Amino acid sequence: MSGLSRFKLLDLTHMLSGPFGAMILSDLGMDTIKIEPPGRGEGTRRLLADSPEYSSHGMGAYFLTLNRDKKSVCLDLKSADGYRLFLELVKSADVVLDNFSPGVTRKLGIHRDDLKEHNPRIVTCSITGFGSEGPYRNRTAFDLVAQGMGGGMSITGHKDGEPVRSGIPIGDLGGGVFGVVGVLAALHEREETGVGRHVDISMLDCQLAMLNYMGTMHFLSGKNPGPEGNGHFVHVPYNTFATRTRHIILAVIYDSFWESLVNLLDDPELRAEAFRHQPGRLASKEFIEERVQRVLHTRSCEEWVELFEEHRIPCAPVNDFEHAFNNPQVAARRMVTEIVHPDGTRVRMPANPVKMDGFEATEEVHAWPPELGQHTDEVLRDMLGLSSAELDRLRHAGAIG
Repeated sequence: MSGLSRFKLLDLTHMLSGPFGAMILSDLGMDTIKIEPPGRGEGTRRLLADSPEYSSHGMGAYFLTLNRDKKSVCLDLKSADGYRLFLELVKSADVVLDNFSPGVTRKLGIHRDDLKEHNPRIVTCSITGFGSEGPYRNRTAFDLVAQGMGGGMSITGHKDGEPVRSGIPIGDLGGGVFGVVGVLAALHEREETGVGRHVDISMLDCQLAMLNYMGTMHFLSGKNPGPEGNGHFVHVPYNTFATRTRHIILAVIYDSFWESLVNLLDDPELRAEAFRHQPGRLASKEFIEERVQRVLHTRSCEEWVELFEEHRIPCAPVNDFEHAFNNPQVAARRMVTEIVHPDGTRVRMPANPVKMDGFEATEEVHAWPPELGQHTDEVLRDMLGLSSAELDRLRHAGAIG
């Protein structure tokens, strides 16, 4: 995509939350320059890199996915020359994104307060565990910490069971997504003011925001909700059920859906007058789910999906990854993309869900992630006008790699 192609991003991120946000911006067309320390590079370069199953060309699944389409420039920000070069790059950049531990940007002299002196239009964004203020601001957090403190784990899992984290790392990914939202909002505002802003993203804040209406219910009632398994605390039947093959989801929200379901299942026990409306179904949740389960055991998941769709009853199979990625709707939405290595090797991976009209499916193919420092000379020549002799001097001094 080319929607953000006029913007240049300096990507200082590592691991997951920051790289995911930078990946989204890169997918949407932003010219993304990944700044990495010489020698070792970003932390996920070696993660799964030697796995026979989860790597290709010496790059593991993390790095392959999160760094598609990016350029790599090696700078030692702790050296005087490396720091000076970074400030020069900032002068012609639009966004600087990081997810360093608390206090690192100020220690390195790359906080917005430092960078705005060189480019007042620069938009900076820091994704941290707890944000820049409050008693926990200096604590380090990873995905599980954010999920646990954010309340979501307390409502995940089955009743009377232990707290369960989300299978998807929403603590990290949530920080990346909200970081993108903040960056885009700051860039839009800059169009009017001519001045950038600092975007302060707390992973904990993101988790609390996603509690959404359930958080409001807590404030209204004063009650702590507990886990409901795969069921719902209002709607019945709204759950997963076993079939002869895979599990299936039923989501009966409206009374009209219930009427259609009863007619299809043809179980006399479900035709009780009390079950015609939601309050009565909720009062007999266990009984209803047990009766529904008895019938659903008699056919395959695929047969039930076809029948439920025919009667316009909301349903879905519980897909494993293979079924999910091979779904015809997923193909129609082009939600599987590829990266292409210079030698022709292709690796498939999840695509960007932001779709815009005017872009063909062929554009949903991405460049292979960069080798460490692959674009150092190119970027420093093009953006800063450095000569080959100067590049050699800087490399010999260890300022670049």
